[in-house]
Amino acid sequence: MSLSTSTPWPAPTAHRPLDATVPVPGSKSLTNRALILAAQATGPSTITAPLRSRDTDLMAAALGRLGVEVIKAAESWRVTPAPLAGPAVIDCGLAGTVMRFLPPLAVTATGDVTVDGDEYARIRPMTTILQALRDLGADIDGDAMPFVLHGTGSLAGGTVRIDASASSQFVSGLMLSGASYEHGLTLVHTGKPVPSMPHIEMTVEMLRSVGVSVDDSGANTWRVQPGPVSPWNRTVEPDLSNATPFLAAAAVAGGTVRIPHWPTATTQPGDAIRWILALMGATVDLSAGTLSVTGSGQLAGVDLDLHDVGELTPTIAALAMFADGPSRLYGIGHLRGHETDRLAAIAGNIRSIGGDAQETPDGVIIRPRPLTGGIWAAWADHRMATAGAIVGLRVPDLWVDDIDTTAKTLPGFDRMWTDMLTGEQAARG
Repeated sequence: MSLSTSTPWPAPTAHRPLDATVPVPGSKSLTNRALILAAQATGPSTITAPLRSRDTDLMAAALGRLGVEVIKAAESWRVTPAPLAGPAVIDCGLAGTVMRFLPPLAVTATGDVTVDGDEYARIRPMTTILQALRDLGADIDGDAMPFVLHGTGSLAGGTVRIDASASSQFVSGLMLSGASYEHGLTLVHTGKPVPSMPHIEMTVEMLRSVGVSVDDSGANTWRVQPGPVSPWNRTVEPDLSNATPFLAAAAVAGGTVRIPHWPTATTQPGDAIRWILALMGATVDLSAGTLSVTGSGQLAGVDLDLHDVGELTPTIAALAMFADGPSRLYGIGHLRGHETDRLAAIAGNIRSIGGDAQETPDGVIIRPRPLTGGIWAAWADHRMATAGAIVGLRVPDLWVDDIDTTAKTLPGFDRMWTDMLTGEQAARG
């Protein structure tokens, strides 16, 4: 059963090879990290080319309720810090970056801060970060949303041990505010390897860019020194993970799709799509800041450990349905705790349209076979919705039950998708 109450969206089928240039807006991961840093800064920050989406709007609104001024202009956001204060009620929606990044900062506010979110958000893992904050000196009621932070205007900080094997956001969320704690933060991970390590590297790089001293030289240990945070005045890179469905479209339907302003060096996990698409048989070229993917519609099955780039799993699973042999995607058991249980959702959707997908404890095995149309459930998960759009390029009469959920990180996705198919984006590019 799907969570959607929206009208199903008919995923358009590709009738000819693609030829499109698709500009993609800024990175959600970078934007929400920049907002947290700007809220702690010694002066105003200007965040250029931020992502404007539900997740980033929720973060900006949360900071505003704590006293931070966020002025949104067309091309940039101006963030002016202020002493954080409650009482305040924070809505996290279904945004992992808000529910894991905001509380470590909000505990330094004066007064009570109540944190809640969407219905499904209330069952997403939160105990790890809330217990860590308690261990660092915070007073908190509750172990899941809704919970209440009783702020005194500061947090002692110090050393804390956590098991972050369920989400790298536990590490990033604590680190992003560590410089504002009286004794800084020494974070020690105990447990299985942390997933999505590129996101932690992103956090470290961003902290250093605003003058925060971070020592990540030890295994599973991060030390953030207390001290001032400089204003964050930078341009946000395009969201490479949001770009992946458009690039995958070229591999599935044939033709070429180009993404402008692709960085030559980045900490975004989405950059891995370059070598994955090449491995599956597409031609990939990065020249003069534009990434081009050209496909023939012929794809190779793959055996991939996606532990560090789990967010790409729905896109790769969609590609694997049209490969010349089976694919095994593994190392991604942590995806069961995302917006939905992504492994169950992927396997269930594939089987619902006649495909062959088998869940494993930490992944999924996909065996290509002829597919039929039907309903592709998004489960309030933006990446499940975009995966359905990819599948629809080759499967007529496929309907995504809630394409509007893509507004979480990429508002207007359905229009961008249609423009890509009609060549409108090529004309604009």
